[in-house]
Amino acid sequence: MQQRTAVKSASFSKLARDTGRATGGAIVFSLPMLMTMEMWWLGFYMDRLRLVLLLALSFPLFLALSSKIGFERTSGWIGDLVDTLYAFTVGAVVSALILLIFGVLTHDMAFEEWTGKIALQTVPAALGALLARSQLGTGDRDDHDDEEEETLASEVLFMAVGALFLGFNVAPTEEMLLISFQMSEWHALALIAASLLLMHGFVFALDFKGGTEIGEGLHHHSFLIFTVTGYVLALLISLYCLWTFGRLDGLSFEQAVMATVVLGFPSAIGAAAARLIL
Repeated sequence: MQQRTAVKSASFSKLARDTGRATGGAIVFSLPMLMTMEMWWLGFYMDRLRLVLLLALSFPLFLALSSKIGFERTSGWIGDLVDTLYAFTVGAVVSALILLIFGVLTHDMAFEEWTGKIALQTVPAALGALLARSQLGTGDRDDHDDEEEETLASEVLFMAVGALFLGFNVAPTEEMLLISFQMSEWHALALIAASLLLMHGFVFALDFKGGTEIGEGLHHHSFLIFTVTGYVLALLISLYCLWTFGRLDGLSFEQAVMATVVLGFPSAIGAAAARLIL
């Protein structure tokens, strides 16, 4: 009886600790967007099909991330599924509470507006909850984890999450379009070159803690294998974020390309820095 009580007490203590970490991670990752007016309005008028698609695409991405760096260590896809569902739950609760405290959600709003605003903020909050172990935990990883992280698929996954995180932060803002309208084609080419150079430098040339080590055989091809691949991925994610938030509506093809290049800059930095901060 005493042993059973001790086990329950330990389990409850672990749950409380992990939930606290997840809540802290959700707040840290989502707070800039929770305090952004554009995100409040998007939750009101954003196309609901695009919002549902955002949630639907985020879930498998976060599910894959859970197997690498999640809310807690898991040993199979069922554990990863529970991990991801719990992260989305924590993200939704944190988003709702903070939006209520800020007065963004009020009693006279329609139910659809409530759900729209909470659902939109849940994506970055869930990402923060999912990454709570690496950000707020001990950060310990076993050898098996380290081997998995060195695969190309793992690197691409980390780059996608990093690009989504930073791109998601700034894509809703008017400044992205304003900057793109101010730029010429030469500015765009210079920004592309700067994005590629900074990406390559972040991960390889500057030897940051957490950066990727490239073997002799891949040294001369690392720019193409990692940097260019990461930049193309960042551009695709930037294009998707702009479309999701309706920033491409009414733009010409040239204007859409320019806006994607502009958002691709922070997304590329996020992709390159993902292995350093996640």
